[in-house]
Amino acid sequence: MAEFDLVVKGGMIVDGTLAPRFRDDIGVKNGKIAKIGRIAPHEAAKVIEADGLVVAPGFIDLHTHYDAQIFWDPYLTISGWHGITSVVIGNCGFGFAPVKPEEHERAMRTMVRTEAIPLASMQAAMKFDWESYPQFMDALDRQPKGMNLLPYVPMNPLMGYVMGIDESKTGRMPTDAEHATMRRLLNEAMDAGACGWSAQRLVPNGPSSVQRDYDGSPMNTDLMHDETCIEMARVLGERGEGFQELTLSSWDPKADAKHFETLAEISGRPIMFEAIATQDRFPHRHRNTIKWLERCRQKGLRVYGQGVTTDAGLSFTFEDWNLFDDSDAWREATTGTVKERADKLGDPRRREALKNQMPRESLITSYFDEIIITDCTKAENKHLEGLTLRKAAAQTGKHPVDTMLDLAVSEGLKTEFFAPAVNQDMNLMKELIDTSHIAFGVSDGGAHTKFLTAGRFPTEGIVKYVRENQWMSLEQIHWRLSALPAFCGGFKDRGFLREGAAADIVVYDFDKLNVLPIEILHDLPGNEWRRVQRATGYQYTIVNGQVTFEGDKCTGATSGKVLRHGVGA
Repeated sequence: MAEFDLVVKGGMIVDGTLAPRFRDDIGVKNGKIAKIGRIAPHEAAKVIEADGLVVAPGFIDLHTHYDAQIFWDPYLTISGWHGITSVVIGNCGFGFAPVKPEEHERAMRTMVRTEAIPLASMQAAMKFDWESYPQFMDALDRQPKGMNLLPYVPMNPLMGYVMGIDESKTGRMPTDAEHATMRRLLNEAMDAGACGWSAQRLVPNGPSSVQRDYDGSPMNTDLMHDETCIEMARVLGERGEGFQELTLSSWDPKADAKHFETLAEISGRPIMFEAIATQDRFPHRHRNTIKWLERCRQKGLRVYGQGVTTDAGLSFTFEDWNLFDDSDAWREATTGTVKERADKLGDPRRREALKNQMPRESLITSYFDEIIITDCTKAENKHLEGLTLRKAAAQTGKHPVDTMLDLAVSEGLKTEFFAPAVNQDMNLMKELIDTSHIAFGVSDGGAHTKFLTAGRFPTEGIVKYVRENQWMSLEQIHWRLSALPAFCGGFKDRGFLREGAAADIVVYDFDKLNVLPIEILHDLPGNEWRRVQRATGYQYTIVNGQVTFEGDKCTGATSGKVLRHGVGA
């Protein structure tokens, strides 16, 4: 019998710890790295020849919304195509447990607008054979998985379960008894292996949020009180374990920073700030956040940041678009069925408000009139393709809003637009990249699938920041893609290549690594579609010792695990 199940032989090992690269073999046994050192081929049941290839720890994505997609896609693509072997679910306070039996449909609708997950896909694929969060984790165990899942308890369903969904959206303070029940349920979930809690608060106790419930109303976490967050932080402090993920914007950066520090102090546990993005018009924003994170580090507070390290441009049509929700007028006009949207967007009585509330400083676009018309369905409009709204408006003699909406309505809301990324200035991006303690990512994997393909971030990072610009070394980027997120997020035996660690490994050709163009795939349940980007250059992806991808071909192995308590036991 062979001593090793698998040997990766002769590759250039970049182990994720910032140690210098070295050429050697890796022997895998029972899903673990059993040996790093010279291994004879006859000692292995299977040998991967890695001469001339980089061998690195599988990438970890801390910010995904694959809570639904795992029920129809074991490999969580597009992430699975880009060397990612472990993801965190339950981010932003959004998810599907705990949930009362009569609230299954409502739980799915909660994710339709805020994360743009197609309702038809969820209805077709999700069984909802659970109520409590521990039962949800059991359901995840039963699903075939091509990668690992680390679960956080999301506050949106937890608040709705305890207070009632409608009541939790009123903005009232939970009672002492309700807070006690929330603490009990968080403890119950963590006893079963959940790794912490999460929430998105945009804007706490305020009217404006870029991500809304299906009917345009605020998410209950937008109205969540500081005191509720503190109650959850106390649970972690009492347990001496767990992690926290929080997105917060109250339009008062000092208050936000103080709240994060308070949670870090009360819990004594790490908290991930989501997210740090450069904004070409407002560079002071990311610079101030970086300075604040450094002050936290000097104080010994475990407040970490995750950076948006991809080009964040978005393609969209008004059939589905919802990311102007921080504007009351645009939010109201883009709720409802496609016909209702078309009627409202075509209503001349609404146009003045839409013009007055153009989202000039949103997360989505720096300049509204720089949005590009990319695909028209009618021949008479094809001459507008490739033009910005500003240039098209000059041709049509209309206001940019009228130009955009008259066009969209005339084509049944099927006209495609592209909002250029707010983070295109590479000098500003370098400031983010040069901050060594900011993790890469914010893929939003599983969410906004008709608009966004940010799951490509590991491939794009290696290509753009190492190979093309030489801003960082392979040692540095693999630490940022694997070991650092593992440390920040609660992974206990992953993120590095070391004897005894889980055998999550990616093997790739550095010179051939590339992100492929966007495709549209009609491969979701419920006859839904999505935008994707694949990659070239990955030779093997290994999850818990089994090869899940050879090149871009899936092997069918489902060796992923639910990482209860951060481990894959």
